[in-house]
Amino acid sequence: MTKPSIVFAHGLWADGSCYSKVIPALQAEGHEVISAQNSLDTVEGDIASVRRALGRVSSPAILVGHSYGGSVISGAGVDERVVGLVYICALAPDDGETSQSLIERFPVTPVFNNIEVAEGRIWLKPSGTAEFCGDLSPGDQKLVYAVQGVPDVNLFNLKVPGGAWRTKPSHFVLGTNDHTVHPDLQRWEVKRMNATVHEVASSHVPMLSHPDVVLTAIRAAANAAHESMVA
Repeated sequence: MTKPSIVFAHGLWADGSCYSKVIPALQAEGHEVISAQNSLDTVEGDIASVRRALGRVSSPAILVGHSYGGSVISGAGVDERVVGLVYICALAPDDGETSQSLIERFPVTPVFNNIEVAEGRIWLKPSGTAEFCGDLSPGDQKLVYAVQGVPDVNLFNLKVPGGAWRTKPSHFVLGTNDHTVHPDLQRWEVKRMNATVHEVASSHVPMLSHPDVVLTAIRAAANAAHESMVA
């Protein structure tokens, strides 16, 4: 049978290209891959973007969400075309929770001391890249800053429908040096989700700094889904 497709959802201060270090390997292995471009305006709008991406692939899909993208796949993942979930340093709300309600469970991380609200959007300051993606080279940190996707100021306060991890097999890449989504929050989520965990000594962006670990998690989810599909 055809291998599972891989559909990505990005988070704040990013766009779909944040997965550029893992997409080519997955394509070379025979997976159809699409990285959705989220507006970061509303949760429902970003869930709809991922569902549109699901309509562009021909086989059942693994959804991969980084950071706030975890909230998006928790909503979009209830779709019957989804056969597995991979969270990367992510938020994983239950049905009706908000992203903010999860963030507030643990102490504020350093990145949130390096943001600025302007014209109704939340911008990452240049000083914030050291906390957001400090294990990248200085040049790559500047690139992350330059292409940042900027969220609506109310995005994290919107309720997330779905709680897909309750019914779909889940893997979680946990960044132990994450200064954006608190590592203890990630551990709490992993326990609540009963997810398979892949720990890495990474900043908030392991798909850029440790792509091999992220690929291992995606491959594990895809292999498990494929075995289930052919059983």
